[in-house]
Amino acid sequence: FTAFSFSSEQPAVLCHSDERLALLQLKDSFIIDKEALAAGFCAYPKVDSWDSQSVDCCSWDGIECDKITGVVIGLDLSSSCLYGSINSTSSLFRLLRLQKLNLANNHFNYSLIPYALGNLSMLTYLNLSSSVFSGQIPLEISKLYRLSSLDFSNNWDTNPSQRLLVLEKPDVKSLIQNLTNLKYLSLSYVVVASPIPSVLANLSSLTSLYLEFCGMQGMFPLAIFRLPNLETVWLVDNLDLTGYLLEFNFSNKLKKLALWNTSFSGELPASIDNLNSLEFLGLGHCNFSGSVPSTLGNLPNLKFLDLATNSFTGSVPPTLGNLTKLDTLDLHDNYFTGFIPSELTNLTQLTSLNLLGNMLHGSVPSSISRLEKLNFFDCDDNRLGGILEMDAFLELKDLQYLFLSLNNFYLVSPDNSNATRPQAQLVDIGLRYCHLREFPYFLRNQHRLQLLDLSSNNIEGQIPQWMSKVSVETLLFLDLSNNSLIGFDDFPLVLPWSKLKYLKLDSNILRGSLPVPPLSTVFYSISNNSLNGEIPQLLCNLSSLSILDFSYNNMSGGIPVCLSNFSKSLLVLKVRSNRLDGPIPSGWATGNRLKMIDLSKNKLQEKIPKSLMECKMLEYLDLGNNQIRDAFPSWLGSLPELNILILSSNAFYGRMENPKLNLIVFPKLRIIDLSHNRFNGTLPWGYFERWISMKNLDGKNSPPKYMLESLDMRINLMQVPRDYDYTMTITNKGMEMKYPKIIRTLVAIDFSSNKFDGEIPKLIGKLKELHLLNFSNNNLVGGIPIAIANLTNLESLDLSQNKLVGRIPMELSTKLTFLSFLNVSHNRLTGLIPGGGQFETFQSSSFDGNL
Repeated sequence: FTAFSFSSEQPAVLCHSDERLALLQLKDSFIIDKEALAAGFCAYPKVDSWDSQSVDCCSWDGIECDKITGVVIGLDLSSSCLYGSINSTSSLFRLLRLQKLNLANNHFNYSLIPYALGNLSMLTYLNLSSSVFSGQIPLEISKLYRLSSLDFSNNWDTNPSQRLLVLEKPDVKSLIQNLTNLKYLSLSYVVVASPIPSVLANLSSLTSLYLEFCGMQGMFPLAIFRLPNLETVWLVDNLDLTGYLLEFNFSNKLKKLALWNTSFSGELPASIDNLNSLEFLGLGHCNFSGSVPSTLGNLPNLKFLDLATNSFTGSVPPTLGNLTKLDTLDLHDNYFTGFIPSELTNLTQLTSLNLLGNMLHGSVPSSISRLEKLNFFDCDDNRLGGILEMDAFLELKDLQYLFLSLNNFYLVSPDNSNATRPQAQLVDIGLRYCHLREFPYFLRNQHRLQLLDLSSNNIEGQIPQWMSKVSVETLLFLDLSNNSLIGFDDFPLVLPWSKLKYLKLDSNILRGSLPVPPLSTVFYSISNNSLNGEIPQLLCNLSSLSILDFSYNNMSGGIPVCLSNFSKSLLVLKVRSNRLDGPIPSGWATGNRLKMIDLSKNKLQEKIPKSLMECKMLEYLDLGNNQIRDAFPSWLGSLPELNILILSSNAFYGRMENPKLNLIVFPKLRIIDLSHNRFNGTLPWGYFERWISMKNLDGKNSPPKYMLESLDMRINLMQVPRDYDYTMTITNKGMEMKYPKIIRTLVAIDFSSNKFDGEIPKLIGKLKELHLLNFSNNNLVGGIPIAIANLTNLESLDLSQNKLVGRIPMELSTKLTFLSFLNVSHNRLTGLIPGGGQFETFQSSSFDGNL
């Protein structure tokens, strides 16, 4: 018996010479982006293997040929570091039998998507994502009726908000209504700005729908949820897209549902447990409400659950403890009440648990130590309390991020210097309001900290010397404010944390000289302490500093000249309420970025240096309560951004000469306080004429905005914070008032306690945005102008202690409907006091001392 075997292999089929030539011409039309390659933005240049000496292009990287005919049917040049333009004359479009084309993750230099793609009628797969195409998606794509996968996503410029592709003419409906074989559709980051067409619900083969940040509007077609093969719906970041979750009483293969940052609303249906394939549910930052159904705990495959930033109420369902595959649970910023269910500690796969910003009470379950994979835990800002053992968290060896602030915990951290078990090496710790009386001992063994917040506790005494060795090479953020600390115990001259960016030591009892933070520091605030001595010159080495605030201390001596030019990054310089003397520094450098300078309540002398004109971005200047002797600094009127100018309680003198005709002065000024000086002459009507922001304020009908600096300091998972709010103290309604925040719509003039004479100019009535007007304690004569009745936003008017005559205009009582403070006492006014309106609320003392 003899056996014969025959080979079934066919001789290798070479690629067609015309297609080989087309591919080589395609290669020559691009250059390799070596910078992208070096930066790791692309994998490798596949076309490098395309050798003109090689006969068979089917062996080249990225090429797939039909095994029988040898024609090119697949071209995958994704992540190939290609740079250059592509258009409809490209040799690419001679590959007429292409079935798969992938050009993703290259740089096509803002080319329009070629309309010739419509000629590749055999295409079933087309991916042009992340390749810097721009403009309108051509209608010719709609001819490709064999397509099962279509991806135009993530074509943006330098950042995702700068979207490059547009789908308007044709719109989504025109593009896809004939593509009935589609299984995968991604238009994420394409500008659509229209409703989602209901024809999508006709795509019965559709498995994946990605429409992130498209500007989708209107109601989401609920019939799409009923598509029999649908596995992924990703609608993230479409704020104008509305919808709700229907009753899921039908068979469904859905695995991923992501609706973050949309306007979906309503309650979660109890039938949600019919989505038994669901692995990912992202409903954060929507408008959902009501209680969370217990049936949500019946989804056996769920790994990710985000219900954050909605309006959910009631208790956290204990049934969530049945979701044993859950990796992430985020419930932050809702209205959940009741206890933290102990059942959550059954979720042994959990790595992240976020309960921030609810109304939960009770304590944290002691069994939390069962969550051995936990990496992130945040229960900040609830109503939790009781004794909390720090050891329960330190036993979790993977824990890195722990936030327990803004509750009523009594944190117990035993002295455990002989601990043999490995402790969690934390990265971020927030322990505000934890009733701490000393620095927790466990910090001694923390070597990787980047964020440490121990503010608003009861920690007393010195910062212990061992703290100078804690995470010295990693710490970025340190907040010890609002304690009772008195100093640093044997610390080096410059604080030791070499990468520190944020240091807040406000509201302690710190004594001695001003501590000097490391060169890396961006934010340094140490206000409301008892520091003394002179400002150390070493401070001028902090060239990265943006915020410097050592107000409300007892610092003395002069302000070093270098403090006016040491950092081109400096935005805020606040040294209010110290005992500093000498002149204001004169070295303000060209190109500085200063927005706020507050040198008030010191003993500064001499004149205001002209170099302050170099502070072109300055919005706030407070030199009040010093000993400055100078004429009115009219030259400050050239500062284009100046909003607030406070020169009160100094020794300024002389007339305020009117500015020259056609000269723009103080274009954004809206608060000026010149009170308690020695100005004389008539009120400066020429300035009243030019203060355009007091006539018509930009943004007054927008949501409230405050004067602040926002530091973009992202540390790991946290956006650290923090906004630095501008503060201000001025006289309002007869009392000195501190504004912890300054709203950008507040408009005020205070010229009180000077020697101004003459009449009140009628032009004052044009400053229609005024809230506070104080001309008291001068030598003004004449009548109260009827034009003041045009100041319909006025809340406080003080004209007392002058020589005004005549009647109080009746119009003040009928038009000034917001007026809550009026003082015209000690003048020479006659006649009846107007009745009605706000005048009915004023005490008789408002009118005393008249005729």
